[in-house]
Amino acid sequence: MGDKPIWEQIGSSFVQHYYQLFDADRTQLGAIYIDASCLTWKDSSSRAKQLSLKNSLAFLSKKIQHSITAQDHQPTPDSCILSMVVGQLKADEDPIMGFHQIFLLKNINDAWVCTNDMFRLALHNFG
Repeated sequence: MGDKPIWEQIGSSFVQHYYQLFDADRTQLGAIYIDASCLTWKDSSSRAKQLSLKNSLAFLSKKIQHSITAQDHQPTPDSCILSMVVGQLKADEDPIMGFHQIFLLKNINDAWVCTNDMFRLALHNFG
């Protein structure tokens, strides 16, 4: 990991931490967001940490396990990190589904937080 650019190291560490929290105890995810964070979960968007987590993540009662297939990270001109994740998730007895998730990470007071988070299941309607 030491030979990777710093933004890839930070992005990869964040992704690992995020999905470990999500799969183990998603109520702990609030610590990675700030009040001004924006979250899009499937078809709904919200702003502000409490509203986002309450309306978008807290309703999930199912046990979910993520498997990351690929992740890419880029530095932005304003010293943030853009991370894109592709993977699969398994929720209880539901079939395995693909997903895409994008995070925008910003360093605030020496801590990396997620200011933007967009999630979408990889479902296609070809009919």
